[in-house]
Amino acid sequence: MIKIGDTLPAATLMEYVEIEGGGCSIGPNPVDVAKATAGKTIALFALPGAYTPTCSAKHVPGYVEHFDAFKAAGVDEIWCVSVNDAFVMGAWAREQKTAGKVRMLADGSAAFAQATGLTLDLTSKGMGLRSNRYSMLVKDGKVVSLNNEGPGKFEVSDAATLLAQAKG
Repeated sequence: MIKIGDTLPAATLMEYVEIEGGGCSIGPNPVDVAKATAGKTIALFALPGAYTPTCSAKHVPGYVEHFDAFKAAGVDEIWCVSVNDAFVMGAWAREQKTAGKVRMLADGSAAFAQATGLTLDLTSKGMGLRSNRYSMLVKDGKVVSLNNEGPGKFEVSDAATLLAQAKG
C-alpha cells in the first residue's frame, strides 16, 4: 500500500471536459498522473463511487465548499478520483457543481486504485473492485499526508482534515 513519502504510481486517469478550449477537447481526456502533479500541490481524495450517498452528500461538497481555503493554503488543484467512467464523473461533476474547483477524475478500470493498494472489494454488493475512501496531500508527485478510512467510515478523509494538513 502507498505510504507517506512514496511517489504516486504511474497511471492515466480520464477527465470529461464539457467545454472545448485551453487545449482540451470535449471529453474524455487522458490525465497523466506524473505530468499533472509535477511541480504542484494536489489535494486528492478518492471514494468508492459517484452518486453514492456519503460521497454525494458529504465528501465532494466539503471539498467544493473549502476550495478557497485550499487555494489560500497553497494547494494548486483538488482532485476527486473514483472507479467510474469519465462520462459518469462528468455528469456527477455537473450535479455537484465542481467546475473550476474540483477535478473529477475517472479511474474506470481501477488501475490507479490497484497501483496505490487502496482498494475496496464491493463485489458482494454488485459494485466490483472500487477505491477505498481516502484523502492525501501530494507535493510534486509525492505523498506528504495520507488519511485512509476504515470500512464504511467517513472520519479522516474529509475536506477539513486535509485542509488542516495543507495549512500544516
